[in-house]
Amino acid sequence: MDSSELLPVGRRVAYWRGRRKLSQQVLADRLGKSKSWVDKVERGVRSLDKVSTLQDIAAVLRIDTAVLLGRDVKPAGMTERVEGVERIRAALSTYEIALERPAAHGVLPVDRLVRQAAHVWTTYQHARYPQVVDLVPGLLADAQRTHARDPGAGRTPLVEAYRVTGSVLVKLGAPDVAWLAVDRAMLAATGDRILVAATAVQLGQVLRASGRARVAKSVMLAAAYRIAPPAMGSGDPAELSLCGTLLVQAALAAARDGNDRAAVDLVDEAGEMAAWVGEMAAWVGDGHDHYRTGFGPTAVELARIAIAVERGDAEEAVARHERVTVRDGWRWLSAEHRAAYLVDVARAYLHADDPVGAGRVLVEADRIAPAEIRQRPAGRDMLAQISRDSAAPTTLTHLAVTLGVG
Repeated sequence: MDSSELLPVGRRVAYWRGRRKLSQQVLADRLGKSKSWVDKVERGVRSLDKVSTLQDIAAVLRIDTAVLLGRDVKPAGMTERVEGVERIRAALSTYEIALERPAAHGVLPVDRLVRQAAHVWTTYQHARYPQVVDLVPGLLADAQRTHARDPGAGRTPLVEAYRVTGSVLVKLGAPDVAWLAVDRAMLAATGDRILVAATAVQLGQVLRASGRARVAKSVMLAAAYRIAPPAMGSGDPAELSLCGTLLVQAALAAARDGNDRAAVDLVDEAGEMAAWVGEMAAWVGDGHDHYRTGFGPTAVELARIAIAVERGDAEEAVARHERVTVRDGWRWLSAEHRAAYLVDVARAYLHADDPVGAGRVLVEADRIAPAEIRQRPAGRDMLAQISRDSAAPTTLTHLAVTLGVG
């Protein structure tokens, strides 16, 4: 290990300046700074919290900016994400069953396949996207083979395999490939109203990510009302969760399409569903995760905040955010759900001209689920925006440089 890796940033500047045989004055002149400024940086009196300054120093010292920051944070760039998407695309392109190719290994029993699909879903909900990418190709192959041997029992795990595939592809910024996975899930689910409704959740995500918000709203409403209980206070928990989640998806799509009134009405409808009294309150409360929806009062409140962000009402979004994260229901949501929401709400803080608040929220997102910032394009974009501000937390500035998104 190079001894410089153990040093603070300022001391690394001094270390590499010495290696390049530059005086403090020469380094200061090349940076357009004073000798006193360089001295304070090297002694740690002055922090380096701007991406552009770190890059300028690294350029003068003829080193990579990540070397200046040390190697304690591993970069996660575009290459890893693109390769992951391509591996999944290849898995979706085999047509092994249709072409009657011999299986490389035996067919999994249905119960084992169900457990395998559940494991991949859990990994996704913990926002471990690189691991999900590694697991998905094998899951798809196993699910297709099992379904071919036993179409009845193998149907649900096949749909779940395609659903989780679509979800992670949306995260990785590949809605076109996600659409292929979700379309296959919808075809496999056809005839089973519960499975169709579950798959429609991912379909709504894909349509919104593809810029088809108006279509998404229409499809989500059709799916929601198809699964809706016949009367207030009736229905089972899974159906209620799916219906409420689809209404939330429709509301988000309406907000993306600029239809604020419809967005508010739909999220209100979802809120009423989550707050039904009596047995309904016991069935659909925070802490349930029927069909990986996480539906409940807190999830609906997060949707309200996302809608406020979408329509540019930063003050309302920030005020609601400060209240929602102290709920018990906040802790019950998956890491993926919470971190993805925090990436969105960071935008509200930026719109409210509060880069410190935006940075604080993004640091929390990175603590809960690092992959939301490091692998997800939306998270990386938000990191780049916040890190450009001089008031951004130094930890985010360093992370932005390390990931190459400054």
